[in-house]
Amino acid sequence: MTKAFGKIAEGLNEVLAIARGEASPAKIHFPRDISVREIRSELRLSPEEFAAAYGFAINQIRDWEQGRSQPIGGVRAYLLVIQRAPEHVASLLPRETVVHSHVRRSPMKRSTQRKSA
Repeated sequence: MTKAFGKIAEGLNEVLAIARGEASPAKIHFPRDISVREIRSELRLSPEEFAAAYGFAINQIRDWEQGRSQPIGGVRAYLLVIQRAPEHVASLLPRETVVHSHVRRSPMKRSTQRKSA
């Protein structure tokens, strides 16, 4: 039996044991690709507001949204929790750093009149 086949067989046996209730899953799977821009847009927050509300550095938000890097490990889990329960997450964070996601930004009104010089 090859090493690869042995690892596959071991994984399948673990899956069967979990399905039968004989074992608990050892790992939680988080999707690799998480769209921070999508999560932020759903909450109608600017990158700065999102960073401030949930404790991120603005540079992290920009890097993730522009594809220069991806959130890793527990940060992916945190982002999924924010996506699913933003108000609850916000309520658990210190008040002085929270911008509540239920507060929607109003679009800026552009003046149609130009000022003359």
